[in-house]
Amino acid sequence: MTDKAGLTGAVPRQRDTRLDVFRAIALLTIFVNHVPGQYLEHLTHKNFGFSDSAEAFVLISGMSAGLAYGSRFAVGERLAVTLRILRRALTLYIAHIMTSILTFAIFAGGALWFSRPDLLSEINLRAVIDRTDEGVVGMVLLGHQFGYNNILSMYAVLFLMLPGFLWLYRRSARLLVAVSGTLWLAAGIWQIAPSNFLDDGKWFLNPLSWQFLFVIGFVGVLRAKRSGIPKNRVLMLLSAAYLFVSMLWVVFSWWNIDFSYGLPAVLTGFDKTFLSTTRLLHVLAGAYLVATVPALSNWAALPLSHPLVAVGRHSLAVFILGTILAMVGQVMMFVTGKNPVIGTLYALLGIALHFAYARYLDWQACVIGANAKRQGLQALPLKVEGNERSRR
Repeated sequence: MTDKAGLTGAVPRQRDTRLDVFRAIALLTIFVNHVPGQYLEHLTHKNFGFSDSAEAFVLISGMSAGLAYGSRFAVGERLAVTLRILRRALTLYIAHIMTSILTFAIFAGGALWFSRPDLLSEINLRAVIDRTDEGVVGMVLLGHQFGYNNILSMYAVLFLMLPGFLWLYRRSARLLVAVSGTLWLAAGIWQIAPSNFLDDGKWFLNPLSWQFLFVIGFVGVLRAKRSGIPKNRVLMLLSAAYLFVSMLWVVFSWWNIDFSYGLPAVLTGFDKTFLSTTRLLHVLAGAYLVATVPALSNWAALPLSHPLVAVGRHSLAVFILGTILAMVGQVMMFVTGKNPVIGTLYALLGIALHFAYARYLDWQACVIGANAKRQGLQALPLKVEGNERSRR
């Protein structure tokens, strides 16, 4: 399952497990970051650069969507592909609602069990408690989101936009990137984003901004599949330099340096909601180096049986598990006074559960496949010896 040419060559026809591995790392990092206050959190790459695992996850998701749907949106198949995409968007929406309800239940249960009603003032829960009727409607209509429960909703909207991306791509990849980039810039300059119902705020992860990163991954992987990603030494040096400067910026907290020169924050700031240029360039610089330096990507060409590949392959189910575990971890950190040792042990346990759950899903898929094959063989017509003789 390896590709000796690395990501600089054409993507192989068989499943490229490197995407699964990098997606698994992003999922595990998201889980660790969502249990704040423990030691492992300080080791994730958000502490060494402008972007974090959310940007990596969306970029990889765009690449996966390109591989899954990019070549299938042909005349005569567009309706079927669109319906399949919309069904996936519905699945993501249901997953978001489910995890939101479980998050509320986990925090409410913690407040009751540990007699800590102040838990209900965490992660934007209070608004739903004080205004339950509006809050429930807001949750269902994605007009109110709990903290740490905002990735799936944004991802679902990206899938709703995906048929439009495919339509534009069939006409011109450059047209798609231009339209997507214009939408990103306009959303950032004029602060256009879906609104929250219960306050004057906006979505934490604005899909009108994050779609640009998704589209870049989508177009980039199809370009790599067709003709590879060219190595440009100047661009590689600039990417490495940018990653180094961003690491220094974050490690030494140079946030008081103002280089905006009156320009919009989307171009010079570090805003995550509108995906400022600094964050966008950081994840793209890292991705370009991974794609063009074999030593940074070939190690990830692991066999299908590897645990990291399993985690990345079952990304949605594993992400839901990680969200639930993270919410339990936050309650635990709250009631233990944010004890970093207990939090670190819990994070390690949570990572192990990610691998165990992915392995269980692999085993379940094998059992279902074996049963389906067995039933298919049983349904085949059997030759009757007497009939065969009579025909002779």
